[in-house]
Amino acid sequence: MLEHQWMMSDKPDDDEDASVLVQTRPKTKRPPLYKVLLLNDDYTPMEFVVHVLERFFGMTHAEAFEIMLTVHKKGVAVVGVFSHEIAETKVGQVMDFARRHQHPLQCTMEREE
Repeated sequence: MLEHQWMMSDKPDDDEDASVLVQTRPKTKRPPLYKVLLLNDDYTPMEFVVHVLERFFGMTHAEAFEIMLTVHKKGVAVVGVFSHEIAETKVGQVMDFARRHQHPLQCTMEREE
């Protein structure tokens, strides 16, 4: 049997509560992110690039059109930043889709610094 139970009114009126434990977790390093890049070529139709951006990257038509123009003018554009697995999947999907439609569109990924 307990000799003494603390009642709310019996409890000493100080701010230090010994029952609170602070648990520190080791710092976990965030996994690196990867940029997915679309490269320009002279053969893939602009409309196809817009379609790819809408379908695989969830862009609106206006966003996709802007990115397509960037690829066209600058030769390359970042179309998204993802974890390694997702970036790899997106690159594979785009490359596969382009090949099936007989377009030489290139999609690559690189680690974000």
